[in-house]
Amino acid sequence: MKGSELSVAPMHRICKKAGAERVSESAAKELAKVLEDIGIKIAEEAGDYAKHAKRKTVQAKDIEIAARKIMSK
Repeated sequence: MKGSELSVAPMHRICKKAGAERVSESAAKELAKVLEDIGIKIAEEAGDYAKHAKRKTVQAKDIEIAARKIMSK
C-alpha cells in the first residue's frame, strides 16, 4: 500500500490546533489519508470546471467552487 503524499507532522499540528492534547501516529496517518482523498476529489472536480471553461489551467476559483461542492456532500 502506498503512503500518503501528505506528511504526518503537519497532521499532528492540525489535530493539536483543533484541541487534541495528544495524537497517535496512526491517527495522524489516517487524517493524512482522508485529507488526501478529499483533496483528490476536489482537484478532479476543479479540473472538470477548468475544462468546461476551455482552460488547461486550474485556477483558485475552480478549487473554491469544487471544495464547496465536495464538502457539501
